[in-house]
Amino acid sequence: AGLHLDPKNLASMLKKAVFVTLTTSLAFAIIGYSVAWGAGFSVVDSILVGAAMMFSSTLLGLKLLPNSLLHGQHLGEVIISILLIQDLLAILTLIVLQTFGSETISAVHLFNVFLAVPLLCVYAFFVERFCLSKLFTMFESVREYLFITSVGWCLLVAQIATWIGLSHDIGAFIAGVAIATGSISSYLSECFSPLRDFFLVLFFFAIGANLNIWELPNIYMPVIILTAAILIAKPSLYWWSLLRSTEDGKIGWEVGVRLGQASEFSVLVAQVASQSRLISPQASGIIQATTILSF
Repeated sequence: AGLHLDPKNLASMLKKAVFVTLTTSLAFAIIGYSVAWGAGFSVVDSILVGAAMMFSSTLLGLKLLPNSLLHGQHLGEVIISILLIQDLLAILTLIVLQTFGSETISAVHLFNVFLAVPLLCVYAFFVERFCLSKLFTMFESVREYLFITSVGWCLLVAQIATWIGLSHDIGAFIAGVAIATGSISSYLSECFSPLRDFFLVLFFFAIGANLNIWELPNIYMPVIILTAAILIAKPSLYWWSLLRSTEDGKIGWEVGVRLGQASEFSVLVAQVASQSRLISPQASGIIQATTILSF
């Protein structure tokens, strides 16, 4: 996901993408909260279900683009800009959940966690600018070197993130964004495609393995209602918000249909909240089952 976040491209559509993303994410959160609250879940569970429904899938959104050439066209730019801002919101949500799930939570701890993110970003961009970019240029003809160096860079920043109180996911995301600022990002994105698909298979396998199917008889009704609401509301709300931002109605409907699902970040929200003991198993099951059905 991070490799697709080029800050330069994001800046050109920032105003429109921020308006669309924030308005739709708020609406999706309200829908998720309302369904969970109506099903009798607690306020905290309902808030977390709502938070998990805010995002659309970056993985499926990019895969549903007809071809790679569309990335440079307007529809691709709109979709990717919305997904990038959603990814940033998702990372912020995970940080908040990890922080409030800590046993040593305090004002100082909160400050340290939120200070760690910009510091890690500064470190990543500094190393990329003065070290990685020069290595990539020097050995650009050796494709294996580029690939292995990128993998090592990803794992390094992911591990540093855990040392400073963040998660592997956040570190890997920042590592990808740092490389996305360079000229080699599009090539690396293609190189990582088989590896990404391989781990995507394992990711979906893990979703299925972690889903407690014995809870499904107790939560099937809110799962069905929430899935239907997401599949109907997301395309409509994306179309409405893009129309309000002076976008063409056809483009708005295309974007809405392609982003009309829950996200892999929804599952991560459920997992992090479960690890932090902030969510009940039933509410976590609703998030995971809804995500699977919408996919």
